[in-house]
Amino acid sequence: MPGVTTRANTVPEDRSSRVWGRRTFLTGVGAAALFATGVPAYATDAARDAAGADEYVDVQLLSIADLHGYLQGAPGGNSVITGNGGQRYTVGGVAYLATHLERLRAGRRNSLFFTPGDAFAGWEFDAAAFADEPTVEALGRMGLDFATAGNHEFDKSPAMVQRHMEQGIPFPVAGRDTSFTDSSGRAFHGADFRYYSANLVRTSDRRTVLPPYHVEWVTAADGRRLPIGFIHLTAVGTERFPGSFQPGLATLDEIATADACAAQLKAQGVNAIVLSMHDGAVAGTDFNSGSDPSGPALDLALRVSPDIDAIVTGHWHRRFTMMLPDPLGVPRPFVEAGCYGQVVNEISLRLDPVTGAVVRELTVSTNHPNTRDVAAHPELKAVVDYWAGQAADRDRSRIGRQTGSFLRTRNTAGESTMGDLVADWALWAGRRPTDPENDANVHPNVPAQLALVAVAPRVGQTVVAGDLPLDAAADGAVTFGSAWRAVGFGDPVVSAWVTGQQLHDALEQQWTREADGTVRFAPLAVSANVRYSFDALRPVGDRVAPADVFVDGVALDPARRYRLAALSYTLLAHDGYPALEGFEEPYRHQRDFESFVAFVRESQVLGPQPRDRVTVRNAGLAAADVGTVVVPPPLLHADGTPVPRPEAAILTSGRPAPHRSGHRPPC
Repeated sequence: MPGVTTRANTVPEDRSSRVWGRRTFLTGVGAAALFATGVPAYATDAARDAAGADEYVDVQLLSIADLHGYLQGAPGGNSVITGNGGQRYTVGGVAYLATHLERLRAGRRNSLFFTPGDAFAGWEFDAAAFADEPTVEALGRMGLDFATAGNHEFDKSPAMVQRHMEQGIPFPVAGRDTSFTDSSGRAFHGADFRYYSANLVRTSDRRTVLPPYHVEWVTAADGRRLPIGFIHLTAVGTERFPGSFQPGLATLDEIATADACAAQLKAQGVNAIVLSMHDGAVAGTDFNSGSDPSGPALDLALRVSPDIDAIVTGHWHRRFTMMLPDPLGVPRPFVEAGCYGQVVNEISLRLDPVTGAVVRELTVSTNHPNTRDVAAHPELKAVVDYWAGQAADRDRSRIGRQTGSFLRTRNTAGESTMGDLVADWALWAGRRPTDPENDANVHPNVPAQLALVAVAPRVGQTVVAGDLPLDAAADGAVTFGSAWRAVGFGDPVVSAWVTGQQLHDALEQQWTREADGTVRFAPLAVSANVRYSFDALRPVGDRVAPADVFVDGVALDPARRYRLAALSYTLLAHDGYPALEGFEEPYRHQRDFESFVAFVRESQVLGPQPRDRVTVRNAGLAAADVGTVVVPPPLLHADGTPVPRPEAAILTSGRPAPHRSGHRPPC
C-alpha cells in the first residue's frame, strides 16, 4: 500500500491470550497436525463451552460470498450442496437467506453481516438487466453492513461502484441504463453500505480506488464500545481478468498489503482484526468442515500477520470452515461461504472487555446452509417477486426490428450471418465516443478500424450465445431479452493497437493440426470493411497471404499498426489466438450485454448481409482441407444442468493457468 511500510510480526502481549491459545493448539491438537477442522470448527476444546463465557464480549460475524445477483435461487447444479455424512441440501434464494439471517441474529447484541465480494455484476437476468440494482436493494434490506470489492464489482468501472452503486448517481441514462424504480416505488438511491479494497489502486498515482480498511464498533455489557478492524483485499490480477479488464488499475501484493493495514490498525489501538478477501481456496466438498486445503488464500493465511484474528474468503465458489495456525501457531478461522446464496458463514468471536483483543481459543466458526425448507421472508420475497415481474416486462420490450434471421449456420469459409452481425457490432462498439463514467482508461480513445470476433474459438467460449431468428408474427421485432441472450458473457469490447503481422498471424491461428492429424478450423468473424481469402490446399500456418487481406479496400501491411476492436477475452488469449496478446494502448468500452442492446437500439433496423467477407481458394479440389469446425457442447454440472455462461467462459478458457493445486477459480 503506498506510503505504508510493513513491520515484522511480533509476539502479542499475554493479555490477548494468544500465547495461551498457541500452547493449547499445539498440545490439544498435536504438533504434527497442521489443520484443525470440525463441525463447527473450534479453535480449541475450550471454544466448545464459549457460549457460557459471559465475562467476554460476544461478537457474531455473518458472511455470504459471490452472490452474483442470484436473488431467486442458486442456478442449476449449484442449488444442491453436500454436508456432513453426505447429506444433501437444496439451497439458494435471498428470501430464504433473510429468514436464516434473522434466526441467526436473534439474541445477539453484536452482529455484523458482510460479503467478501462479487455480490453484484449479476448473472441472473432479473438483476443484470437492471444494472444490478435489485441485488443492492436486496442486500440493503437484509442489513448488509459493508462489502469487500471483488473482481466483478469492476466489470463496468470504479465509477460504477462509487458514483452509482454507493451514491445512486445515474450511469448514464436514468430509467434506461440505471436508476430504475425499486420495489418500494422509489428511484434507486444507492447502497446503504460501503465497498472497500486495500490493494486495488490506480496506475496513475498508486492510490487505492476504495478505502482500504474500516472499523466497526461493538458494545460490551457495561456499554463500553470496542473496535474491530476489517481489512479488505481484491483478487490479484483483477485488472487483467477479461470481465474486469481495466487498463488504469492494478492490484498490489495481498500479504504485504494486509500486513501493512494490520499494523496501521494496531497503531490506532484496534486489537481485533478481520481480513475479508476476494480470493479463496479449495478445502474439500463438505460445506461445514475443511480438508486438504490449497489455493492462494491458504498460502496467505499461513503467512499473513498474526494480528489478524479471522480470514473470510471468496472468489473460488467453495464451501469450507476450518481453523488454521497463524505464523505464531495460534489458530484462527479460515472460511469460505460458497456462491449464489448457498451458505451463510458464522464466526463467533470473544473479545477481552478491557483490551478488545480476540480471545482466540474461544473462537467458533460454522457454515449454515441456506435451505429452502423455511418460510420465505415476506419482505425479501416481495423484492424478488417485484424484480421478476419487472424483468419479464423488460425481456419482451421492443428495442429494434430485423428484416431477416441472423443464424450461426456457417458456410464453407466459416462465415455466418450471426457472426457478421456480431463483428459489425464489435466495430461499432470500438468506435464509441469516450464515456466519462468509464474512468479506468489511461490511453486515448482512438476509434477502431476493424473488428474480429471468435465465433467458434479454439478454446474457451464464444460471445455469440444464440441466434436471432426473425419473428414475422411480431413484424420482426427485436426484444431486449432476445438481444441480451444472443450476445455476451459479461466481457467488454476493447480497442487496441496491433500490427498487421499480428492480424495476419491471428488469421493463421484459425487452423490447428490435431493429434490425430485432422485439421481444426476455429473461424474469426470480421467486420464488414474487411475481406480476405485463404487457400485450403496450403499447410496449416501458411494459408493466408497478407496481400489477400483487405481493410477498407487496402491490402494488409504487416508493418503497419491497426486499431482493432475485439472482446477482452480474445485480446487476452482466453479463446486461443495468442498472436493478438501483444496489443498496445487498450481502451475499454462497454460490456457485451449492454453494448449489443445499445447497438440494436441505435441501429433500429438490422438486415442480414451476404456471406461474402471470407472466400476459400481451391476448396473444390480433392486434396483441399478447409478444416472441421468443432463447437464444444455447453459446460454442464454433474447433474446435467448448464454452468452459467460467464462462469463457463472462465472455466474453459486458455488463460490464466490453474493454481499450482490444479484448481482454477470459476470467476
